[in-house]
Amino acid sequence: MLPNVPKTSPVFRREVNVSEEQVNQENAEAAVERAMESTPSLEQMLRQAELNAQEHHDAWLRAKAETENVRRRALDDVEKARKFALDKFAADLLAVKDSLEAALSAGDNASLESLKSGVELTLKQLSGVFEKYVINEVNPVGAKFDPNCHQAIGMVDAEGEPNTVATVLQKGYLLNERVIRPAMVMVVKGK
Repeated sequence: MLPNVPKTSPVFRREVNVSEEQVNQENAEAAVERAMESTPSLEQMLRQAELNAQEHHDAWLRAKAETENVRRRALDDVEKARKFALDKFAADLLAVKDSLEAALSAGDNASLESLKSGVELTLKQLSGVFEKYVINEVNPVGAKFDPNCHQAIGMVDAEGEPNTVATVLQKGYLLNERVIRPAMVMVVKGK
């Protein structure tokens, strides 16, 4: 400030304006400098981006490894299920085998009647196992021939409608309504 210059004089006004411009410019430079100090440099931003990329890459690798582990465990479970699917069925059939072996070991000492009753009990045991595991017998005498469930061995002249089953040579079996062995049959010839 000018000491003896009145405030209304043009000199005072010019000095004050110059001072205000200098103050505004200094304030602007200080603001830019503060902004540059608070804004990270390109190098800092690059380092931060590289750290973020490394974190994402590590997370992706962990997720990929976990997915591979889940896939491997699922394959192992499927393999074990396939390998041991018949576990209970086989254990139930062991009782039937034991009964047959007992019948054979009785041999000469057993009467024909006791052997017959033993075989009937063994057959009943086997039928119980089949029932438990939904294995159904197909005995289609008199039924219409179905190539999905029957295997025709030949045709015979017999009473009845053409293309019906005349005799069953070997019974068929279904497992849960799916054919595991077709019935071998003789079919009535058409006239």
